[in-house]
Amino acid sequence: MSTGNLLFDRQLARWYPLKDHPVQLALIAAVLQGIRFPLVPAGRRSGKTERFKRFLVKQAFAYAGMYFAAAPTHAQAKKIFWDDLKAFTLSCMHSRRPSESDLIIYLDNGSEIHVIGLDKPQRIEGIPWTGGGIDEFADIKSDAWEANILPALNTVNPTMPDYRAWCWLLGVPDGLNHYYDLCAQAESGTDPNFRVFHWKSAEILPPDVITAMKRAMSDKQFKQEFEASFETASGRIYEDYSKANHTGELILPHEQLMWMHDQNFTPLSSAIGVRRDASIYLLDEIVLTSAVSKQSALEFVEKYKDHKNKHVLIYGDPAGRAGEKHGHASDYTDIEGVLKANGWSYTRKVKPAAPAIKDRQNAVRAKIRSADGALSLFINPATAKWCDKGLSTVQFEKGSTFQEDQKNKYQHITTAIGYCIDVEWPSVKNGTTVAPLRM
Repeated sequence: MSTGNLLFDRQLARWYPLKDHPVQLALIAAVLQGIRFPLVPAGRRSGKTERFKRFLVKQAFAYAGMYFAAAPTHAQAKKIFWDDLKAFTLSCMHSRRPSESDLIIYLDNGSEIHVIGLDKPQRIEGIPWTGGGIDEFADIKSDAWEANILPALNTVNPTMPDYRAWCWLLGVPDGLNHYYDLCAQAESGTDPNFRVFHWKSAEILPPDVITAMKRAMSDKQFKQEFEASFETASGRIYEDYSKANHTGELILPHEQLMWMHDQNFTPLSSAIGVRRDASIYLLDEIVLTSAVSKQSALEFVEKYKDHKNKHVLIYGDPAGRAGEKHGHASDYTDIEGVLKANGWSYTRKVKPAAPAIKDRQNAVRAKIRSADGALSLFINPATAKWCDKGLSTVQFEKGSTFQEDQKNKYQHITTAIGYCIDVEWPSVKNGTTVAPLRM
């Protein structure tokens, strides 16, 4: 029923009913039962952050104190929490307006809710907190919990000497990192302050959404994102790549070529493929030692001088565009100059900025083998040996969950492949597909 106050009605509508789930209901009761640090590695879009926002607001109304909602960066925290917390607290009715610059909501009972970015973990220090929560906990700095966050939560409020602040730790797993360590500690039962509350997205989301995500994601990424499974990040980056992705196919004269680059001095690596329906076939490559892009282009036009379709799609590292705005030739203008001089037309499909490494890797993984078992990336190991070797052998840098081993010379061509796939079949993030680049 409308109250006649449009903004109040809009904020009040944010309190729509949620689907009950037994683990979520147990989570809501956890703090009141003495569990200071509920760990919530639950699936994407399954309600964990929504439950936290509501719990935080109810606690702030019930018990006057200082509360926080945090995320790995200031921008993330504002995007995740700010508008919703203003709505949930019915901020339009407060006697003191929220601070848009400091991201603080002031309740009439004296409570404050601070929205905090932990890119500078010390931001959480210096305030006697009553309670709060951190979303995307796996992405905060690995030492922030012990060095900054836990000491801040253990700071004693002189007016409440026996009180200890609580904090929900929410997110999806990201390798066997600090979030995994805390969850393992909680599962061991050695510290009653910690407990894990886990559920899968399929327990909340409709089956057709889960099916769509399985189709779009690699098996590893799906398990991590939608089943909140701690997938190991050790070993091969593209561990699902196998002989099942091999083909004996060759490029046909009428097919439009997809030429993908990593602008590295040596080896200067580029892969050549074609699209067939929703699949990519990597069927050729040009790999040169101590070369520049113009030399790669000369190799290309000679190799494909008899190819009938003289229009090529160009993909690659955005860093290769350097120099254009200063009037100097870039890698791509050098390549395109050779193409034009030899009767080729082209479409440059290079993004303004490089994709996140994880997004590029996940996009490739999903083409190699999606979570529903579909294969849509194929390589001819006889004609594209570096492509095959790269996807078979490139590993993570020791100790990293995403950085590629720079000592493996084949990682340049897998990076080139990733630039193309990121444009044509971008990775799925947080349950939504990033729109492909259109030229």
